[in-house]
Amino acid sequence: MRLDRWFKRRFPALSLTHLAKICRKGEVRVEGKRVETSTRLEQGQTVRIPPLRLEEQPAPAIRRASPEDAEAIARMTLFEDKDVLVLNKPFGLAVQGGSGTKHHIDGMLEALAKGDQRPVLVHRLDRDTCGVLLIAKNRRMAADLGEIFRSRQAQKIYWSVVEGVPKPAQGRISLYLAKGAGMGDERVPRKPGAGSTRDLEKMRVARHGEADAQHSLTYYAIVDKAAPRCAWLSMKPLTGRTHQLRAHAEAIGHPIFGDPKYGHRPEDEVRRRDPLRAMPEALDKKLHLLARRLVLPHPKGGLIDVTAPLPPHMKATWEFFGFDERQYDPIEDAPEE
Repeated sequence: MRLDRWFKRRFPALSLTHLAKICRKGEVRVEGKRVETSTRLEQGQTVRIPPLRLEEQPAPAIRRASPEDAEAIARMTLFEDKDVLVLNKPFGLAVQGGSGTKHHIDGMLEALAKGDQRPVLVHRLDRDTCGVLLIAKNRRMAADLGEIFRSRQAQKIYWSVVEGVPKPAQGRISLYLAKGAGMGDERVPRKPGAGSTRDLEKMRVARHGEADAQHSLTYYAIVDKAAPRCAWLSMKPLTGRTHQLRAHAEAIGHPIFGDPKYGHRPEDEVRRRDPLRAMPEALDKKLHLLARRLVLPHPKGGLIDVTAPLPPHMKATWEFFGFDERQYDPIEDAPEE
């Protein structure tokens, strides 16, 4: 079970924001080691819990299944059997709740609950990332699928459109990433309260050995390009760090189109400095990142292999530049380790 879920079950009045803060400060430890809210707990491990700031909350409302949610999930479904459900997550729909987020897929899954069995998220996508999302129909299947993800048996392929044309055409991005602003980073507040919480949500390139730094690895390949303006990139992440693909694209100097957090500059400034790399005004400014394909062994035997279609805003971009989504994707030949 994820650490944040473990805390939420035992301390329902604990806000996820406060939990993230005390994890970031190293006050929560598992087997004496620093952890993130996404850390997976195993039976028999020791969790160090600091004094907690609990919020007074009203009695939880009775959760009721929503026919509208069930219908929405049915429309999103790409594949389903008695153990798993694979959804095509649309742009702008959160996978989990958070501060100010009331409508999300995790909550919608209540509509599919049967008795004490309720579908469980296996992995996550950013709110503005579209595409393949895997759901387990019970906790036992979620544990089995989670182990497959942790052992890197799941192959994930993402499509994006990035500013400019990366060189070389195929490559490997290997970086250490950490949350928030680091020493010497221009985002570090000079005075208490001078910084932005948005900066703390952003991943940055870190040095090996730096506190909280985690290794991240992505293979990429150009499928097609409209030089010098942009390239259609296929990306295969071998690790699953927060915002990994968005941070990696920024790190190599080719941020993803429509990304408000990584490499974003006001459009008028982009046009003034490098007009050929500016996003055409005719295109939708939404994030151009799609979880295109997911391939992994099914715990009950066989293979799960699901592909998501282009969302409307990316489909329009493909048509604008004349990209053919049936074109061969060279990332399929990238290494698996």
